[in-house]
Amino acid sequence: NNIHKNLRCLVCQGQSISDSNSDFAQTIKLVVKDLIKEGKTEKEIYSFMSEKYGEWIVFKPQLNLHNSLLWILPYFVLIFGGFLIFTLFKKRQ
Repeated sequence: NNIHKNLRCLVCQGQSISDSNSDFAQTIKLVVKDLIKEGKTEKEIYSFMSEKYGEWIVFKPQLNLHNSLLWILPYFVLIFGGFLIFTLFKKRQ
């Protein structure tokens, strides 16, 4: 199941619930099965799990303002730092 492979086992660091045999993974598999029976979409299941256990449970979290800053900020700092070094180097000449 694709959903099982994209949900992280919180007990087994770095493993998906698909690869884990922990009690937590078994429980989450049953919860996912029930949510699928209720007609929930994959996106709704990920949202439900993220609300309950935090975004860390999903291997591929949804893009939002919080995590987009984590991706954009290093590039911004790199560009700003390069510009700053270039400006200081230019002033010294």
